[in-house]
Amino acid sequence: MLNIDCPWCGKRHETEFRYGGEAHIARPEDPAKLDDAEWAEFLFMRTNTKGYFAERWLHSHGCRRWFNVIRHTVTHEIVGSYKMGEKPPKLPKSAGGAK
Repeated sequence: MLNIDCPWCGKRHETEFRYGGEAHIARPEDPAKLDDAEWAEFLFMRTNTKGYFAERWLHSHGCRRWFNVIRHTVTHEIVGSYKMGEKPPKLPKSAGGAK
Protein backbone atom coordinates (compact mmCIF):
# COMPACT_ATOMS: atom_id res chain seq x y z
CA MET A 1 0.00 0.00 0.00
CA LEU A 2 1.27 3.46 -0.92
CA ASN A 3 0.43 6.64 0.92
CA ILE A 4 0.83 9.45 -1.58
CA ASP A 5 1.25 13.05 -0.46
CA CYS A 6 -0.92 15.29 -2.65
CA PRO A 7 0.58 18.81 -2.63
CA TRP A 8 -2.93 20.25 -2.11
CA CYS A 9 -4.73 17.64 0.05
CA GLY A 10 -1.97 15.94 2.04
CA LYS A 11 -1.32 12.21 2.49
CA ARG A 12 -3.97 9.89 1.10
CA HIS A 13 -4.28 6.18 0.27
CA GLU A 14 -3.14 5.14 -3.21
CA THR A 15 -6.68 4.14 -4.23
CA GLU A 16 -7.55 7.86 -4.48
CA PHE A 17 -4.99 8.36 -7.27
CA ARG A 18 -4.39 7.37 -10.88
CA TYR A 19 -0.92 6.84 -12.31
CA GLY A 20 -0.09 9.06 -15.27
CA GLY A 21 3.29 7.77 -16.44
CA GLU A 22 6.69 9.35 -16.58
CA ALA A 23 6.90 13.02 -15.56
CA HIS A 24 8.54 15.83 -17.51
CA ILE A 25 7.77 14.52 -21.01
CA ALA A 26 7.37 17.56 -23.27
CA ARG A 27 4.84 17.35 -26.08
CA PRO A 28 6.36 18.09 -29.51
CA GLU A 29 5.90 21.73 -30.53
CA ASP A 30 4.57 20.80 -33.97
CA PRO A 31 3.32 17.18 -33.96
CA ALA A 32 2.24 17.43 -37.61
CA LYS A 33 5.90 17.69 -38.67
CA LEU A 34 6.85 14.38 -37.03
CA ASP A 35 7.14 11.25 -39.14
CA ASP A 36 5.65 7.98 -37.89
CA ALA A 37 8.86 6.84 -36.17
CA GLU A 38 9.27 10.16 -34.32
CA TRP A 39 5.61 10.17 -33.26
CA ALA A 40 5.89 6.56 -32.04
CA GLU A 41 9.04 7.52 -30.09
CA PHE A 42 7.13 10.31 -28.33
CA LEU A 43 4.04 8.20 -27.61
CA PHE A 44 5.53 4.89 -26.52
CA MET A 45 9.20 5.08 -25.58
CA ARG A 46 9.78 5.87 -21.93
CA THR A 47 12.61 5.53 -19.48
CA ASN A 48 12.44 2.25 -17.57
CA THR A 49 14.42 3.32 -14.54
CA LYS A 50 15.31 0.92 -11.78
CA GLY A 51 15.56 3.31 -8.86
CA TYR A 52 14.20 6.78 -8.19
CA PHE A 53 11.84 7.93 -10.90
CA ALA A 54 9.71 11.05 -11.52
CA GLU A 55 6.07 10.11 -12.14
CA ARG A 56 2.83 12.00 -12.80
CA TRP A 57 -0.18 11.25 -10.61
CA LEU A 58 -3.78 12.47 -10.67
CA HIS A 59 -5.70 12.86 -7.40
CA SER A 60 -8.83 11.51 -9.06
CA HIS A 61 -10.87 11.05 -5.85
CA GLY A 62 -9.77 14.32 -4.28
CA CYS A 63 -8.82 17.68 -5.75
CA ARG A 64 -8.58 16.22 -9.30
CA ARG A 65 -5.20 17.88 -9.91
CA TRP A 66 -2.08 16.48 -11.54
CA PHE A 67 1.25 16.54 -9.70
CA ASN A 68 4.61 14.77 -9.72
CA VAL A 69 6.00 12.17 -7.33
CA ILE A 70 9.55 10.87 -6.94
CA ARG A 71 9.21 7.13 -6.22
CA HIS A 72 11.72 4.28 -6.09
CA THR A 73 10.53 1.70 -8.61
CA VAL A 74 11.86 -1.28 -6.64
CA THR A 75 11.10 -0.38 -3.01
CA HIS A 76 8.17 2.00 -3.75
CA GLU A 77 9.69 4.51 -1.30
CA ILE A 78 8.27 7.96 -2.04
CA VAL A 79 10.81 10.73 -1.55
CA GLY A 80 8.31 13.53 -2.09
CA SER A 81 5.74 15.13 -4.30
CA TYR A 82 5.59 18.51 -6.00
CA LYS A 83 3.27 20.60 -8.13
CA MET A 84 3.70 20.81 -11.89
CA GLY A 85 6.33 23.42 -12.68
CA GLU A 86 8.06 23.17 -9.30
CA LYS A 87 11.52 21.73 -8.72
CA PRO A 88 11.63 18.09 -7.59
CA PRO A 89 12.70 17.27 -4.02
CA LYS A 90 16.30 16.29 -3.36
CA LEU A 91 17.02 12.60 -3.60
CA PRO A 92 18.65 10.61 -0.80
CA LYS A 93 22.43 10.18 -1.09
CA SER A 94 21.93 6.48 -1.90
CA ALA A 95 20.17 7.46 -5.13
CA GLY A 96 23.02 6.55 -7.47
CA GLY A 97 20.87 5.58 -10.47
CA ALA A 98 18.38 8.35 -9.94
CA LYS A 99 16.68 10.24 -12.67
